[in-house]
Amino acid sequence: MSLELVIGNKNYSSWSLRGWLLVELSGAAYQETLVPLFRADTHARLLEHSPTGKVPVLKTEDAGVIWDSLAIAEYLAERFPEAGLWPRDVAARAMARSACAEMHSGFGALRSHMPMDMQRNAPLASVTDEVKHDIQRIVALWAGCRERFGQGGPYLFGQLSIADAYFAPVASRLRSYGVQLPADAAAYVETIFQWPAFQRWHQAALEEKT
Repeated sequence: MSLELVIGNKNYSSWSLRGWLLVELSGAAYQETLVPLFRADTHARLLEHSPTGKVPVLKTEDAGVIWDSLAIAEYLAERFPEAGLWPRDVAARAMARSACAEMHSGFGALRSHMPMDMQRNAPLASVTDEVKHDIQRIVALWAGCRERFGQGGPYLFGQLSIADAYFAPVASRLRSYGVQLPADAAAYVETIFQWPAFQRWHQAALEEKT
């Protein structure tokens, strides 16, 4: 099985981080191709890999090109079932999928006003009500997952899952922008920062020339 993951800058590309963590979770061998973002030729170079000109993109032998992060997650979960990317419990799996779908399509204010920048270490001068609402919802969502299904370990559903890959960029944002969090949410952010795969990405992002 040959896999190639196409990503953007590690400091800025939150969706690339999700895709990368998903492949890491699967345990599959893969080749990483990084296309620098925000350059004159970026879109043209990405179109060589993806029909949308966006990242992440997973190139596979059996399924061709997969250009959406949720589709990448489902492909890897099906292709590598032994990795347990989704929770095995039916109710937990349904909640994990719901949380990922909400992250996939929501939290627009947070995305706009607090873009991922792992090299940043400073709060915003002011935070809009919309951003505060997004943060409150994320904190509540994390708490709900942990309360119902997370008692077997430190992650949202106890053990590492697709849901943690999906919310890792949010954890990064909350720390980069110095957001004050309730103790349980702060503990989860620390859990993400202690995840060895995330640490490797984070270190590469800190060293990246932007």
